[in-house]
Amino acid sequence: MRRKGEDTRAQIGDVALALFTEHGYDATSMREIAEQLGITKAALYYHFTSKEAIILSLFEEHLNALDELLAWAAAQPHSPQLSSKLLGGWLALAVGRGLPVMRFAAVNQTAVRAALHTDRGTIQERMEQATQIIAGPDAPLQERLRVRMALLSVHITVMASHETEADDADILAAATHAAALLTGDLFPAPQLPLTERCGPAGSRPEATGCRPCS
Repeated sequence: MRRKGEDTRAQIGDVALALFTEHGYDATSMREIAEQLGITKAALYYHFTSKEAIILSLFEEHLNALDELLAWAAAQPHSPQLSSKLLGGWLALAVGRGLPVMRFAAVNQTAVRAALHTDRGTIQERMEQATQIIAGPDAPLQERLRVRMALLSVHITVMASHETEADDADILAAATHAAALLTGDLFPAPQLPLTERCGPAGSRPEATGCRPCS
């Protein structure tokens, strides 16, 4: 269960992300974020010292979720079922806050690069680790490329949905279908957990009882 301070930080992240997406990152001030939340600037600065700190917290949350998922998968024996579950778990990280964060990143790459000067490693490094687990260490290049494309399917669909009427469900459905088409002859099709049964977005599959179906 989250403590009150964690709930406040999560609410600040959600409101800031909505304002950044609607008005633009550069055009949104800390004062506007505080006003939207109905709190003072001093209260906002107690939790975050800058807009960059808010962005960093959003991406740190996503990196933590990826690390938990990869640690779980790395401890399992390799099998087609594990490959399906890991790919499904990776795609499931888009549920909840994941898609808004991806949309923000797609159109604010400069702000994201400026905020993410950390020693935590990159998404690309985690994607390579996921590819090794899903495809297996001795997989041929073409299979590894297809797995990488499947891991990127949500990001690609987010970009493809720009200026369309697609909602989150449309994006997730299309991305999951694309991932299944790319890897369908390698292992069982990945499936997203039912969101109404899931815990916080980014929880690893076994932590919430909503492990992707095999």
